[in-house]
Amino acid sequence: MLPSIYLWRDQGGRVMSSDSFDGEYTGRIIRKFGYVKVRGSSSKGAVRALLGLKREVDKGWDAAFTIDGPRGPRHVVKPGPVMLARLTGAPMSGFHVALDRPWVLNTWDRLQIPRPFSRALLRVSRYIFVPKDADDETMKKHEAELQSALERVEAFAEANIAKVGAAEFPIHKA
Repeated sequence: MLPSIYLWRDQGGRVMSSDSFDGEYTGRIIRKFGYVKVRGSSSKGAVRALLGLKREVDKGWDAAFTIDGPRGPRHVVKPGPVMLARLTGAPMSGFHVALDRPWVLNTWDRLQIPRPFSRALLRVSRYIFVPKDADDETMKKHEAELQSALERVEAFAEANIAKVGAAEFPIHKA
């Protein structure tokens, strides 16, 4: 999470964040990097947050989710991004940042903090479009597609983090 916050800083991205203690703490951090917090989470205030993000995307801003939060299970896609994509027509994309030798916190999501001077590898999936008239079956299909995309970018980034900075590092489309 931390490397991605830094990477896309000062672009005014909109981020869903809960009203919990952790969400408020995270909200303060992301605001310092130029993000705008939209209150809500998949467990509390989901409709409010989704409508807030829709308004922001309709104005031309990018929206971001921690797709497995706030309670997990870890790395499992929830329906929010797919719903937002259907409502707005904006494409979805998943990404993963692999870290070389991170500090790993003992939290449900195993939050990683980069060590000073460590390497990071960001991998972003292709765009996934959801039709505005998608039915429940189509929505589930796109949720599974996003899950698969996330798993692919994570596997690639984690498998290749040791090669970052090497001349022979492969660059392929996910």
